[in-house]
Amino acid sequence: MEYLVTMTTRVPDGTSDEAVQDIRDREAARAGELAAQGHLLRLWRPPLRPGEWRTLGLFAAADAGRLEKVLASMPLRVWRTDEVTPLAPHPNDPPPAPEARRRAAEFLVTFTLTIPPGTPDQTAQDAKAREARAAHDLAAQGLLLRLWALPGTGRTLGLYQASDTARMNAILAALPLAPWMTAGTTPLSPHPSDPATSHPDHSERGT
Repeated sequence: MEYLVTMTTRVPDGTSDEAVQDIRDREAARAGELAAQGHLLRLWRPPLRPGEWRTLGLFAAADAGRLEKVLASMPLRVWRTDEVTPLAPHPNDPPPAPEARRRAAEFLVTFTLTIPPGTPDQTAQDAKAREARAAHDLAAQGLLLRLWALPGTGRTLGLYQASDTARMNAILAALPLAPWMTAGTTPLSPHPSDPATSHPDHSERGT
């Protein structure tokens, strides 16, 4: 199973720069080990305010208990709190396409679908079928990298890449279900320990 983890680090007051650098170096080394084991799939920096230290991570583990052991093994956990979001398979999730990665900025997009009351079932099904075809086309263009369902919420999470925010917004506006969807977009910045960068052959699918 895959999980999106928001990792927020708060360094205790009075901690020396040397201590901070030491634990960051050990964290980077551990990230490499977890990537090699298939537990750490991706790392990103979300938008940050001054003084914030947050990372988004895509992890794979057999279950929540195993994930907790993985997260607890990371050196920064002594200063860090983790918010875990389970991810479920989505029928429109594209197959792995390593050659499409890292050609542009990446974005996480959360979709909430609200079908208008009174919409005929056939109309809704036709729109969902067009959405599936659009997802396939975007994946073929290297714009859609992943899709997940967010269990218990009825929402969908997508990982996209685009040249800039304007292009990303245009992609979302063109989706067949766009008139019925609310989208929340989070721009992502590269992380120095991202396995997709440090381990180019590493798949975004866990083992």
